[in-house]
Amino acid sequence: MTQEPSAGAAASAIFPRSVRSEPLMLDEKTIAQSGSDLSMSELHVAIAQGFGDIRAGRAGGGKAVYSLPEAVFWEEAGHGPRPPQFVGERLGWKLSCLYSANSRHAGVKVIGANAFNRKLGLARSRSTFILMEKFSMQPIAILDATGLSAARTGVYASTVLELCPFDADAGTVFLFGAGPIARQVLLSLAHAMPTRIARVFLRARSPDNARIMARALSPHLPFELVAVDDNRHLPASDFVITATNADRPVFADQDLRRDACLLHLGGDEVPEETLRRILRQGHLGCDDLATVSRRNSQSLALMFSRAGTTLEALGPHLGILQLSKPEIWPREAGVPLSVTCVGLPMLDLYAAAAIYEKYLTTL
Repeated sequence: MTQEPSAGAAASAIFPRSVRSEPLMLDEKTIAQSGSDLSMSELHVAIAQGFGDIRAGRAGGGKAVYSLPEAVFWEEAGHGPRPPQFVGERLGWKLSCLYSANSRHAGVKVIGANAFNRKLGLARSRSTFILMEKFSMQPIAILDATGLSAARTGVYASTVLELCPFDADAGTVFLFGAGPIARQVLLSLAHAMPTRIARVFLRARSPDNARIMARALSPHLPFELVAVDDNRHLPASDFVITATNADRPVFADQDLRRDACLLHLGGDEVPEETLRRILRQGHLGCDDLATVSRRNSQSLALMFSRAGTTLEALGPHLGILQLSKPEIWPREAGVPLSVTCVGLPMLDLYAAAAIYEKYLTTL
């Protein structure tokens, strides 16, 4: 007589690991003290695995954002009219939820953000990641993912630089922004492309912030980092990265080399003229058409929505490329490339799971 498997055996076949009755609470201090924070090399491996699984259809997810009206903030928060130091800047007052799953885990990242936080001595945004066992959907860890989110976004810089057609070493980068994401952009480039870059020009809304970052990071970088106050060096730059909270373009199209490559990580920072020119003469791309389109906060998506249509509807017909798809990205010398990245939820999942797995080895 064949014996039926016990309920426990059946459950263990479905759940190869026991699910903890209480999730691990992993704040940044706990992660650092245990040695479970990810090195830049480990982070790049996790992100590369994430992209591979996304393109193969083994990982998926979505993003929901509730943006609150800035006029309501200034009216109801008791701070009066918009202070002069916030002119030209998006508050980015919003609540975001990024959800994803792969073959082993699921997760939700919750983000609260407001640029006004700096007046309160707080980070602009704070991220909390709830990591779950996929089959039971029970939480197994709750992580402070604020720093991890910036690091994950910074890896886009080395990912996109690999797609840029200029092959010579000693390239020049122009980076707009001096916040946590800009810092991680520099560290990512230093790790992945230490010999391909000779110099990075760094410009920020506050010149002092750019100089402070340059002084702090220069000893740890394999390339020269130069804080600048204007765009004079932009025409000589091979790769231009925008990582600011600006609410309008931070350069003019005539400032760019005609074959320069762009990575856009912020808001409405890139002139529509630049995007239309590159669409005609080169290649436009993004991390995911649907995600960028539905977020509708960056220059690429806004170019379409302001015309009464959507990036998601017209992008495929215009040949706009996606990092989330198994596509071949052309690398043509002398041809410009612009890539807009809003942040894929699945990449957060892979980074958070890597920290969790590393932490388990310390128990």
